[in-house]
Amino acid sequence: MIDAKILNEFTRKLADALPPGLGDLPRHVELNLRDLLEATLARMDLVPRKEFDVQSAVLARSREKLEALERRVAELEAALAEDKR
Repeated sequence: MIDAKILNEFTRKLADALPPGLGDLPRHVELNLRDLLEATLARMDLVPRKEFDVQSAVLARSREKLEALERRVAELEAALAEDKR
């Protein structure tokens, strides 16, 4: 989930951008917008950047290992075919 501090700052800036003299409207907009953003972001199933980077690195290592295994299997199959001749 997105950091609460970032979410609070974003909604506060949006509410502050409203023209002065609207009474409590900026505060109501801030609260409602925050709730809306929280609900929307929760449905998006977001992950923190650090976790994404870790999983990307794991995937890259797994790909490298898979490619190495594919090359090794191809070499073994070639050697086996050569032995059968």
